[in-house]
Amino acid sequence: MSKKIIATENAPAAIGPYSQAVQYGDTIYVSGQIPLHPETKKMDDDVKAQTRQSMENIKAILKEAGSSMEKIIRCGIFVTDLGDFATVNEVYASFFTGDYPARATVQVAALPLGAKVEIDAIAAA
Repeated sequence: MSKKIIATENAPAAIGPYSQAVQYGDTIYVSGQIPLHPETKKMDDDVKAQTRQSMENIKAILKEAGSSMEKIIRCGIFVTDLGDFATVNEVYASFFTGDYPARATVQVAALPLGAKVEIDAIAAA
């Protein structure tokens, strides 16, 4: 097996030495997505909007890889305030139809560019 780098202009470019996603065999590993709008390279201040944009970025990357949100196996969610947990859950849940991926959510001290949320994913190809 060999790895394949996944990249799309419909999600923000990596802001460091990493790929938007890597496919290895039948598995796609999506790097943590902060809520940057791909066109403007800016983010909203509201955690609800930030969660939605992070998920939209993941959706665009998976689409580029020929996969979809329904094929996500696991997500990791990083928030700067666990007080936002219910809001993040509400938006996150709206991207799935009931069969939710495995998941971990943790509070962190800080995220890149001052984001309030970052989400990564592992999906089937």
